[in-house]
Amino acid sequence: MTIKALIFDLDGTLAETEETHRAAFNATFAAHGLDWHWSRDDYAVLLKTGGGKERLRAFQAGLPEAARLPEADIVRLHAEKTETFGRMIAEGAVGLRPGVEDLILHAREADMAIAMATTTSRPNVEVLARTCWGKPADRVFDVIASGDEVERKKPDPAIYRLALDRLGLPPRECLAFEDSHIGLQSARAAGLGVVITPSTYTEGEDFTGAAHCAPTLEQRNWPLILKAMLLSY
Repeated sequence: MTIKALIFDLDGTLAETEETHRAAFNATFAAHGLDWHWSRDDYAVLLKTGGGKERLRAFQAGLPEAARLPEADIVRLHAEKTETFGRMIAEGAVGLRPGVEDLILHAREADMAIAMATTTSRPNVEVLARTCWGKPADRVFDVIASGDEVERKKPDPAIYRLALDRLGLPPRECLAFEDSHIGLQSARAAGLGVVITPSTYTEGEDFTGAAHCAPTLEQRNWPLILKAMLLSY
């Protein structure tokens, strides 16, 4: 089987962004005078829910009804958090995980398409691409499927199905790269083979069903990743 495209998740897979997301949420809460503060343990639980607005909704579902914000405020709060996150990334808060840049270059040399399937919003994709690659996201990725384009977030397969549709390729000719259990579920439900590189927040999760699990995408792990490509289906 020939792999014609690689499809990457963003948060935790391309870059260790989750701590920056958490900091951006907490800064936004403080700016609005909210007494909300998400600890690392809190956020580890909230990450089981795909999507930032969805995490806000999941969080306040556990609050007394009188303390909950209306939906319009949740949307505005998330938009401000996205702006804060973007500033943090632009200031150099994170970089690409080891091996990511080299693997994408290698794939380009092999005439593979490069795609992204992420539950994060398009502005977050843009700021990461401009910060890490110095160019717009659509000059790094042939296809981008971002969170606001689908109604159901990971672990639902909608975001991967959207990426596959835009690539015009069947799942058997693509390989997904993820860092989390919900990402693995999403990609597998779309029919994709999946390589997992666990991130800080997802170490120890259940990755049963992955084609391969590696600590990073560095070149020393490529032989096993390439083998995973052949054994995915």
